Amino acid sequence: MKKSLLYILFVLTFIACRHDHASHDDHDHDHDDVKLFITAYSDHFEVFAEADPFVQGKTSAILAHFTHLEDFKPLQEGKVTLSIISGTSGIRQTVDTPFKPGIYRFRLMPETTGMARIVFDIEHAGNSYRLEGGNFRVFADEHDAIHAAEHLMPDHPAAVTFTKEQSWVVGFATAKVLQESLGIIIKTVGEVLPARGDEITLTAQTRGSVNFSNTSLYEGTQWQRGDVLLNISGEGLAEGNTTQRYLEARNNFEKTKADFERISRLAEEQIVSQRELLQAKNDFENARAIFENLSRNFSESGQQVKSPVNGYLTQLHVNEGQFVEPGQPLATIAQNQNIVLKAEVQQRYASLLPDLVTANIKTPAGKTFTLEELGGSILSSARNVNIQSHLLPVHLKIDNRHSWFTGTLVDVYLKSYSSEARIVVPNSSLVEEQGYYFVFVQIHPESFEKREVRIGNTDGIQTEILRGLTENERIVSRGALLVKMAAASGDIDPHSGHVH
Repeated sequence: MKKSLLYILFVLTFIACRHDHASHDDHDHDHDDVKLFITAYSDHFEVFAEADPFVQGKTSAILAHFTHLEDFKPLQEGKVTLSIISGTSGIRQTVDTPFKPGIYRFRLMPETTGMARIVFDIEHAGNSYRLEGGNFRVFADEHDAIHAAEHLMPDHPAAVTFTKEQSWVVGFATAKVLQESLGIIIKTVGEVLPARGDEITLTAQTRGSVNFSNTSLYEGTQWQRGDVLLNISGEGLAEGNTTQRYLEARNNFEKTKADFERISRLAEEQIVSQRELLQAKNDFENARAIFENLSRNFSESGQQVKSPVNGYLTQLHVNEGQFVEPGQPLATIAQNQNIVLKAEVQQRYASLLPDLVTANIKTPAGKTFTLEELGGSILSSARNVNIQSHLLPVHLKIDNRHSWFTGTLVDVYLKSYSSEARIVVPNSSLVEEQGYYFVFVQIHPESFEKREVRIGNTDGIQTEILRGLTENERIVSRGALLVKMAAASGDIDPHSGHVH
């Protein structure tokens, strides 16, 4: 809780922080505030640039921000060339290093009027990338250029400003709104169970009293294969005394071994017959087999209960000094490598169970994984109803990569196939306020519109949007809460951090 409060305080402080820059009136700005906004994307990069209106024979200052789409962090190094192309001719400028991380400054003087194409070429880590920035008009008159640029500037009075400098230092990302097949979702709860063979119960092989051989014998402790967990002593028992049986077997083994060695020497001198030698050898081999068999699990103190695998003690079934009988459970060891999720669904979903193809699982920590990310598969969907719950069980097998514990309850989103495409967004893009849901739609990479949406079904990772978004719009997909906080502060300088 303290960490969460500290994080929120940090974010609020970060949002409220201003860089040195002259403030301006949003409604009565001078011509120096009129900019052309240039946005372009490739498969690897985003560029957002602010440029002075293009006028023939006048130098335009252009401030460009380059962002890696892989992690939405700034381009730290690389050569960038900006070209303004009119027909078959054009001008260009190459900047070898950023002015600041992610920020490149250019100054170009258009030579001809008319429509011009903006192109950014990036050379980074031995690769070349091109981003098309669109078409803009070069004017002969500065006054005309400024007024034309004013008409192009986005008119969203309630837009939220979140600068690239701000987004680069936090967990932030945007994504295109797409139509995807979400499938039919059955949300339920699953219980974590050990997989078959992953959990082993150790049992008593003799009668006697339990003696803990290790003071660390507690549930959750880790054990290696061959470690002795406890002993069962039959000392004092008139019948079934394994200690006595072990001692007798050891004594008989040692006696027959000595007899066999003695007779072997006599046989070499032909003092005894081959028949006597074979009999001594047979007695020795029988005694050794009995003793070695007992030695695997018994000693002078009784039965040694050893861990058969590397694993964790999940349950101790006996107490110190307790008397046990053969076959009685003593302890349970789990390897915790594979687990099974048992999810139960209502009978009304019975017709959908044969068509289940995958699932998403949400951990108690709030992280949601696909079944494929967990190396899992659907084991079975039962055709019979659980007598106690009157529900239909579905079993999923997954690799225990996240140290889930037996008995843990998790949210499970069972998914069946559907060919119907719907508009879906990441759950991380949704902001909930008093039962209503909103997303932040990108106007340009530093300006966002808060828009209410109506949500539909969810698979724990993505949510269907029934109303409020159209395909190919771009939204904040990660960091929506930070943008919401920026909106709540209401006093962010829209040019905070920009240096022209």
